[in-house]
Amino acid sequence: MKPAKAALTGLVALVAALAAGHLVAAFVGLSASPYLAVGNAAIDLTPSWLKDFAVETFGTADKLVLLSGMAVVLVAIGVGAGLASRNSAAPGSLVAVLLGFVGVAAVATRPDVGALAVLAPVASTAAGVYVFRYLHREAEESDSRRSFLITAGLAVTAGVAGQVFGSRTDVEGSRQAVGPLTPKTKAPEIPFNADFAKDGTPSFITSGEDFYRIDTALSVPRIRAEEWALRVHGMVERPTVLTFDEIRNMDLVEETVTLTCVSNEVGGPYISTGNFIGVKIGDVLRQAGVKQGADQLFSTSDDGFTAGSPLDYVLENGLIAIGMNGEPLPAEHGFPARLVVPGLYGYVSATKWVTDLNVTTFEKDQGYWIPRGWATRAPIKTSSRIDRPKRQGRVQGKAVIAGTAWAQPRGVAKVEVRIDGGVWRETELAADVSDTTWRMWKIEMELSKGSHTVECRATDKSGQTQDQARLDPVPDGATGWHSVTFSVD
Repeated sequence: MKPAKAALTGLVALVAALAAGHLVAAFVGLSASPYLAVGNAAIDLTPSWLKDFAVETFGTADKLVLLSGMAVVLVAIGVGAGLASRNSAAPGSLVAVLLGFVGVAAVATRPDVGALAVLAPVASTAAGVYVFRYLHREAEESDSRRSFLITAGLAVTAGVAGQVFGSRTDVEGSRQAVGPLTPKTKAPEIPFNADFAKDGTPSFITSGEDFYRIDTALSVPRIRAEEWALRVHGMVERPTVLTFDEIRNMDLVEETVTLTCVSNEVGGPYISTGNFIGVKIGDVLRQAGVKQGADQLFSTSDDGFTAGSPLDYVLENGLIAIGMNGEPLPAEHGFPARLVVPGLYGYVSATKWVTDLNVTTFEKDQGYWIPRGWATRAPIKTSSRIDRPKRQGRVQGKAVIAGTAWAQPRGVAKVEVRIDGGVWRETELAADVSDTTWRMWKIEMELSKGSHTVECRATDKSGQTQDQARLDPVPDGATGWHSVTFSVD
């Protein structure tokens, strides 16, 4: 067989295998798709230092980079298998089987799929072996090009069909059917002077479209509220299962909360504020009756992610949220329900698509990131950033410097800036909405023409000023003063 045909044989067989697995996964759980399952397994096995590098380097595109890298590797394997099979179909068939074993292993270890999920990688393996041997046999025929085109077309069609069928759950229809969410206790009105948006800070409330999103899922879980339930169990007197309607009919409260990610770099964008509607975690747990000795609330997402929160803290703080900014949660932010806990980094508290609350101990159970070397308890650090001017920006005349500070749940007492290593100057603070939200600041300064560097630091209401040096212990939580170099014309 000519090299070009051999390479094409391996490539088309690879596409057919992935498409077949994706199509079957549409009916047994989209996470069972071998491509996605292997990608999720790669995320689960990624060491913390590599995960931090990926987030800092690629931001929210880290998963796209992972999938693209996997695609490049698979293409190389497919082409290599074809070239190794110029005289016999055996090498390529063996490669297909080996890839199938990898897919089966990845799916079998997924916590968010059932026993039938292995049908997807099995179908993928069978399709890969069959198509490879079929095209290898047809390669020397005069109409082999037609066989290649038909097979490739069928494979692409199967892949598209799998994506369509896998996304058939009408999540948006379920969201719309929820209708208005009216809390019994509303959050205080946001004062008009809660931000300095006209001077370059974010708006105080972040829209759903702009709200940052960090999670481990390659595909967003698609769950209808009508089919969702929350199991509450473990060290409780009365284990229970709550439906969406049961939670909705409880006393709903609305709270304005700022959430931030522990992976947020100094001056980074992974912080947002929303009005969340839900029920108090403490109300639900007290109804279940917490037993003595428990010290952790262990929450599990529909996609298998887990987080462990300090029980004494969440009994007094935090929501099982079903709404955000006056409407049901967006699908990508946890619909039908998620946890919102002010003052803790999300990896120990902000479980989206939550389906299970286990009252337990830190000694017995560990959340997703803890075995990977992350800290068990993760209080949010006092931090601040400069939003204006931008790095390497230019300003005309009087310089307006503005930014954001946060220190949940202690609250921000003051923010200071200094220019070119000079004296610290206190800034003007926007209205203090609550200790669980961010606070905007600004200052106007007369500066000489040329390049300048501005630094900022915040002090919380306990008197603690944010650390200057970026520290090594995990999680870092973006320790360090933010600085921006800009020019005055």
